[in-house]
Order: sequence, then C-alpha cells, then structure tokens
Amino acid sequence: MKVRDQRRAALLESLDTLLRESSLDEINIADISRRAGLTRSAFYFYFESKHLAVAALMEQVYVGALAATKRLADPALAPEERVRGMVETLFDSVEENHHLFRATLEARGQSATLRQLWDADRTSFAAMVADLVRDERSAGRATEGPDALALATMLLELNDRALERLVQGDLPRSDLVETIVAIWVRTLFSPTPETPETPETTAQEQR
Repeated sequence: MKVRDQRRAALLESLDTLLRESSLDEINIADISRRAGLTRSAFYFYFESKHLAVAALMEQVYVGALAATKRLADPALAPEERVRGMVETLFDSVEENHHLFRATLEARGQSATLRQLWDADRTSFAAMVADLVRDERSAGRATEGPDALALATMLLELNDRALERLVQGDLPRSDLVETIVAIWVRTLFSPTPETPETPETTAQEQR
C-alpha cells in the first residue's frame, strides 16, 4: 500500500474507532488526526470535512445495500424469501456498522455535500429496484401499479425509516423486519390466485 493510501486508511480507522466511543458532534479534526498519528493538514489533504470522511467509511455499508438488492433480484427464490433476504441482509449490514449509520444521519443534517452524496446513492439504488419491478411486471410475477421508479423510491424511503428505528432502538428488529417484508411483498408481488376454501366460506356458498 502506498504511503498516501496508508495515511488515508489510518485517518479512516481513527475516525471509525472514535465513532464507536463518541458521537460525531463530539469529535473534531484534531482528535482524528492525533489518533492516526498525523497532522490536521494531512487530514485536509484527503477530506474536506469530517462529514465526508464519514461518507468514505459508509462505503462498506453501501456494499451491504448492494448485496441486499441482489438478493431481491434472485428470481429462483419465492417472493417473500427474496424480500426477506433483502431486508435481513440490509439490517445485518447496518447493525454491524450501526455507529457509522448513526454518524451518517448526524452528518446528513449538517453537510450539504454529504446530503448530495446520499441522494445520489439513493437514486442509483432506486433505479436498480425500479428495473427489477419492471422485469417482474413483464414476467407476470408482480402486480401492475404506480410508476416503477416512484414506487421503488418510496419503498427505499420506508427502508431508511426502518433502519433509523433500528439504530435508535425504537422498535425490536423482528417487528421491523416482519413489517417491512409484509409491505414489500404485498406492494410488489401478485397475490395468490386462489384463496383456499374454509368451512365458513363453503357454508356461505351453499346457502
């Protein structure tokens, strides 16, 4: 690894460690640089701000989000299994890096540049999900409905809110997972063509 790459990696490792101990607001550039054994000027050589350093750390969470999207796109699996795989993979990635996700939520409210990066990533994921929706509709495995991109965007917004709840500990993970899976499956995929008869429905039909 080149010296420049080593310095950048040291700064990111320093920030990652500090975020496990403190909130982003409590951390300053001097803290990050000192822990990495570098100067403030070295930090600014690589990053415009601590917010953009957080964005660089979040790349590992985006890898998890991409893996989650790939699970959703696997046509060999049943619809609920695909959605559940997507949700569980996404939640696993965020729980593993909850300190980074929490810091990103902080930074997003403070840095216009980071908000733009966040929005750009969200747009790219929405486009992937929208393509999936169109493919599923063409194959007859998904219901017709609203514009695919608008639908994908809103479903991903729902995921974001659920992830915020997850890191804040507002609701149990199991409740969040079951709710998100139910909404995605019922929104995207065709219902079972035939509803099994029950004794009650059979009796009503005979009257």
